[in-house]
Amino acid sequence: MTQETALDGELDEAQRSALDADVDALQQGSRTWAHLTVGQRATLLRALRTSVAAAADEWANTAADSKGLERRHPLRGEEWLSGPYSVLGALDAYIDTLAKLDHGRSPLDGVAVGRAPGGRTRVSAFPLTGLDRLLLSGFSGEVWLRPGITPHTARASAGLAQRSSNAPGGVGLVLGAGNVTSIPVLDVLYELLAHNRVVLLKVNPTQDALVPVYERALAPLIAPGFLRIVRGGPAVGAYLTAHRDLMHVHITGSAATFDAIVWGPSTGSAAQREATARRRRENRPLLKKPITAELGGVSPIIIVPGEWSAADIAFQAEHVVTMRLQNCGHNCIAGQVVIISSEWAQAEQFRAALRRAYAAAPERPIWYPGSASRMRQAAEDYPDALVLADRLLVEIDDGQDAAALQSTEYFAPVLGVVELPGAGQQFLDAAIAHANEELQGTLGANLIIDPATEKSLGNGFERAITELRYGSIAINSWTAFGFITPTLTWGAFPGSTLDDVGSGIGVVHNALLLDGVERSVVRGPFRPFPRSLPLLNGGGRLTILPKPPWFVSSRTGSAVSEGLTRFRAHGGIPGLIRTLLLALRA
Repeated sequence: MTQETALDGELDEAQRSALDADVDALQQGSRTWAHLTVGQRATLLRALRTSVAAAADEWANTAADSKGLERRHPLRGEEWLSGPYSVLGALDAYIDTLAKLDHGRSPLDGVAVGRAPGGRTRVSAFPLTGLDRLLLSGFSGEVWLRPGITPHTARASAGLAQRSSNAPGGVGLVLGAGNVTSIPVLDVLYELLAHNRVVLLKVNPTQDALVPVYERALAPLIAPGFLRIVRGGPAVGAYLTAHRDLMHVHITGSAATFDAIVWGPSTGSAAQREATARRRRENRPLLKKPITAELGGVSPIIIVPGEWSAADIAFQAEHVVTMRLQNCGHNCIAGQVVIISSEWAQAEQFRAALRRAYAAAPERPIWYPGSASRMRQAAEDYPDALVLADRLLVEIDDGQDAAALQSTEYFAPVLGVVELPGAGQQFLDAAIAHANEELQGTLGANLIIDPATEKSLGNGFERAITELRYGSIAINSWTAFGFITPTLTWGAFPGSTLDDVGSGIGVVHNALLLDGVERSVVRGPFRPFPRSLPLLNGGGRLTILPKPPWFVSSRTGSAVSEGLTRFRAHGGIPGLIRTLLLALRA
């Protein structure tokens, strides 16, 4: 997520001419794209897959170096999973979708489609392959469509723009995120395939080092004029968002940047600020073209009280810490507010485990621009917070104001804990209402519950999940699993507007090209292997993973993440077996 907050400034004539030339080339590319059949597009994606696989090493290593992770750093594997692995998975899923459409089938052929609460349709979007069922056993994902959309309609409408592939969508602008290296590429793919728009991608300045890698990896899109990549800061962004030949804007960033694009700057001279305020009052956006956005928020982690073993408490504490500290907290989906029950008999035991896990996680640089200042702001807001080298743990006491914690996306290693009264269904309902009403944004929510407690709640649990107004919900998992799974969707809960954008407008990823999306729901195992075995698990999900490789506490996470990416890129059973053996030592 970019944290740029202004889009003003001037470009010289040579800079404007170069950008205009890129737009002109893309306009021709748009006409070429419209003449490609769906089958030809699938062939193009296969070529793209080959070039991305060839660039995977350089991609992951360049990204890790740019974030200050030295060659032996235990968290270096994050850049494999969140970079080339994510893009290769998306390409595989899109190729499958296009192949089905090319043969006159729905992308949902062979996919289970059923009913969800409240008149919704539920698409069982993960796992869809035997390999995913093996490697990610215990995890599943569903896409819930908006109320009133029937299973028949879902199947008939899946495919979006690829159902009328010869209708040109023009040229779109993607303002790429600066924190996670797959985001700009995934956004480009979605523009091409969901909307038939070729793309001008402006890379965030934090990822300038990746531009040569992107250019090599994405060469099959660049050569025929379907993609151009440009560098630049606010001035380039301002020029392009106003460009008359760009039909649409998509941004992954902050709400402040979105507002500056749509309404004008909120900083600068008094006259500029007043002009922006007047446009808002009169509902006259400065931006004259459609815009979609993913803008982050403050993500809850709801801990439903139950009877947990000491091993359960330790594992889930590490799980929560991963949600906050992966990528140093520079994630739009980083869990920020842990909600626990004040009446839970094990609350203090869990708090102690959380403190230990938070302190034990590997140190790393706070690298994202502006994050250090937000850390300082958090320390000023909560002077009694526990300071652990490069991170803060804020435990809200009785009478302490949690407003700053719940309304500020720190985009930094700041984790908070708040308590609510109640147990069972009463607590769950209160926690969901608190997340909906007190926390900023609607992008992602996490919920941890043991199998016995979930079973005891019965239908009340599913009803409660339905009330949780977030675009991605993870149960015994982290919403990042939804982000990295291409057949799930990623974006804010529907309902945001230009004037009140919240966590954004629209969705991305969505490799099944579903229409009318409301949310995605991920479900994972409460206990890892071997405690996930049926005789030990109390009715929970079986998984072969002793500790997922994305956990910041995984001893072999870096090597496993690299191995899984290499297998995704090139195949090879011997390499996969070595990777799985490393995973068992996590």
